[in-house]
Amino acid sequence: MTDSNPSFLGRISLAVGTFFRILGDREFARGVVRIRDGVPAAPAAAAATPAPAPAPAPAPTPVLKEASPAAALQLLGLLQRDARLVDFVEEDIAGYSDAEIGAAARVVHEGCRAVLREHFTIRPVRAEAEGSRVTLPEGFDATAVRLTGNVVGSAPFHGSLSHRGWMVEEVRLPRLAERHDASVIAPAEVEL
Repeated sequence: MTDSNPSFLGRISLAVGTFFRILGDREFARGVVRIRDGVPAAPAAAAATPAPAPAPAPAPTPVLKEASPAAALQLLGLLQRDARLVDFVEEDIAGYSDAEIGAAARVVHEGCRAVLREHFTIRPVRAEAEGSRVTLPEGFDATAVRLTGNVVGSAPFHGSLSHRGWMVEEVRLPRLAERHDASVIAPAEVEL
């Protein structure tokens, strides 16, 4: 996708696809963490260039814990069951009118919202209204706040809150039977 400003539906598709790729691909997840933390990618080895003077020892690489895909698959199954999310994302919508896509998006939105509200307690990361001026002190939580724009210098940072962020306070996913195959997010349906 070359569009630098994807639509709302494009961002939903991107977020869901990226979420599951992060869970299933350790190297991709490592790259996302590097991007999120502002660490540049390792440069390709330069051919026939002299080795520079030894640099100070780099900070230890954070240990990434392996995530079980079962909960992610369960959530995807709930989103499919109640919002038909996978059906919507997998559908080629090029032949549909904007009104038809909007009507379908409304159904998907309502179903996704119901799933999130039933199974998660979600609250904003920041309490201030979007557009408010905020000050981030030295030592602010960089996992909860991402700096954008012209980031120079060191904290404290003064800026405008463009998005309050979201965090999950509680997860209430149903328990799965031991032999449940979570990879089947929607069974095939055969009408008799």
